[in-house]
Amino acid sequence: MLLHVLHETSYRYTPEVENAHHIVVLKPASRHGQTLLRYALNIDPAPVQLHESRDSWGNVRAYFSLQAAHQRLTVASDSLVQTSPMLPVNSVTSPLWEAVREQFRYRAGVAYDSASEFLFASPYIPRDEAFVAFARSSFLPGRPLIEAAQHLMSHIHTSMTYESESTHVNTPALEALHQGKGVCQDFAHIMVACCRAMGLPARYVSGYMLTNPPPGEPRLIGCDASHAWASVYCPGSMPSQGRWLDFDPTNNRMPGEDYVTLATGRDFLDVSPMRGVIRGGARHTLSVAVTVEPQSQPMAVVV
Repeated sequence: MLLHVLHETSYRYTPEVENAHHIVVLKPASRHGQTLLRYALNIDPAPVQLHESRDSWGNVRAYFSLQAAHQRLTVASDSLVQTSPMLPVNSVTSPLWEAVREQFRYRAGVAYDSASEFLFASPYIPRDEAFVAFARSSFLPGRPLIEAAQHLMSHIHTSMTYESESTHVNTPALEALHQGKGVCQDFAHIMVACCRAMGLPARYVSGYMLTNPPPGEPRLIGCDASHAWASVYCPGSMPSQGRWLDFDPTNNRMPGEDYVTLATGRDFLDVSPMRGVIRGGARHTLSVAVTVEPQSQPMAVVV
C-alpha cells in the first residue's frame, strides 16, 4: 500500500519568541515492512540551523534553531511510504511466555541482547505491582507468548475506555490504568508496562493509521491524528531470528499495511514528535493537522 502522510504542527506565541531550539521526530522509518520513498520537512520561519541525526533507538531526529524573533512557527512533514502486508501471526513460531521471561533474566556471562534494553522502567512507565495484577489473567502458565500478548491487548481494549482529552501527553501509565480511561498513548503505555512487569521486553511505537471515512463521505485533509501502539519481542531459535511483533490495544488488532511506523522507544518521551526550548512566548496556542491517505485517491479539501 502506498500511503501519503502530511503532519503539520503550528504554534502561535504571545508575546513573540526571541529564539528557540527544537527537536522533531517526524521522519518515518524504513523498516518493519515499510519503505520511505519521499520525505520533506518544511519549517516556517526558516531555521538558521537544521541537521539530522539518529538516536540510540535508531530513530531519525531533526534539530533546528531559530535565532530571530517570531510570533508563529509551522513545522510540516510530507512523507510517501510504501507498506507491505505483515506476515500472518500464525506463521511465527511462538515460545512460551515463561521461556522468554527466563531467557531475559540476568545471568553473568550471557551474550548481550539489545531487546533487554526494553525490560526496565522508563519515565512514563514505572514498575508497579498494579501492572502485574492487571496482566496476570493474560499470562497463564504454559501459554505461548503471542497468544498471551493478544489476550492482553484485548483485555486492555475491553477494560479501558477511550476518551479524548482524559489524559495529557505526560500522564504516566499507572495513572491512566487507575482511572480506567485514556487515549492511544495510554493504551500503548499500559500494554508495554504490563509486558515489562511480567519480565518481557516491550517498546512504545509512534506512527499513523489510515482511517476510513463513512460511506459516501470524502477523505478530509487534517482530520486524522498521530497514533501509538505497543511492540513485544518474540525471540527466535537464533538471536538473529528474533522479531518485534506489534499490537494495537486501542483498536484490538495487530497493525498491518494500513499503519505507518514513525519511531520506537521506551515510551512517548523518547519519540515525542516535537519538543524544544524557547525564550519568550509566555502563552501559546497549538494546532495539529494530520492526513493519511492512499496515494491513488484524490484529496478532498476542508472548507
